Amino acid sequence: MKTLTNLVISIVLALWVMGVAILSVQNAESVSLRFLSFQSVQIPVGLVLAFSAGVGIIGIALLQPLWGLAGSEQRNSQSDDENEFFVDEEF
Repeated sequence: MKTLTNLVISIVLALWVMGVAILSVQNAESVSLRFLSFQSVQIPVGLVLAFSAGVGIIGIALLQPLWGLAGSEQRNSQSDDENEFFVDEEF
C-alpha cells in the first residue's frame, strides 16, 4: 500500500512540474509583483509560480505537525466527555 501511495505522489508531482514548465515556456515575459508600496524586480512567470508553490509546500509541511497536535487535544477532550457520559452509577 505504501508503494502505491509513493507512486501516486510521484505522478502528481511530475505532472505539476511539467505543467509549470509548459506554462513558463509559453509565458516567457517578465512580470513584476506589487504588494502595498513594495514592488519586485522583473522576473519570469514560471519562476514566480515555482517559488510560490515551493513556499506553499514548505509551509504546509511545517504546519502539518501543528494540526496533528491540535487534533489530538480535541480527541482527548472528546474521549473525556464520553467517559463522563458513560459512567455506571450504582444506587
